[in-house]
Amino acid sequence: MTRIAVIIGSTRPGRRSTAVAQWVEEAAGRHEAIKTGGATVELVDIAEFGLPLLDETVPAAFGQYANEHTKRWSEKIASFDAFVFVTPEYNRSVPAALKNAIDYLYAEWQNKSAGFVSYGVQGGTRAIDHLRVTLAEVKVADVPTAVSLPVFTDFTFENPMDPTETGRVTPGPHQEPTLFKMFDEIIAWAEALKPLRAAAAAV
Repeated sequence: MTRIAVIIGSTRPGRRSTAVAQWVEEAAGRHEAIKTGGATVELVDIAEFGLPLLDETVPAAFGQYANEHTKRWSEKIASFDAFVFVTPEYNRSVPAALKNAIDYLYAEWQNKSAGFVSYGVQGGTRAIDHLRVTLAEVKVADVPTAVSLPVFTDFTFENPMDPTETGRVTPGPHQEPTLFKMFDEIIAWAEALKPLRAAAAAV
């Protein structure tokens, strides 16, 4: 079984990431591999881990964690085989909280696969570009297919002029097939990388 974490990548009050991640989880339940038990999906909210700006003395590559919040985060991420990062785009990049959460760990990310669901005024695609570079450094295999949700076409708002309104996620009909293709790739790559994860665990 492939265990996939859907990581909620924003901690901002009033964030839309939670609603987007819940759509991912709900739609994933219709994916064949998940319906038949070949894969599972779990929401992981970085806001629940209370990670301050990186406060570990020893670099993450050594795996010598001193703080309880780091150990909790490490245990959670280590338990998965693959990830879906749900991220908005902030100033042409990823939220600082998400980058910080990635930087806390090293080995826990390695030899796993990842996909992306982004959103924003322009769909959040530039956040995905930055995530691909960051994750390459921690040896995550990111899949080519990604889901991009522009707020003007894939969300519905009661008051479009209110910047604090979360709105409802209402993806166009093409988005779920794209999401399913992304899950196909994530699961296939996670399975292909399983021998590397097993070898690392045996060291």
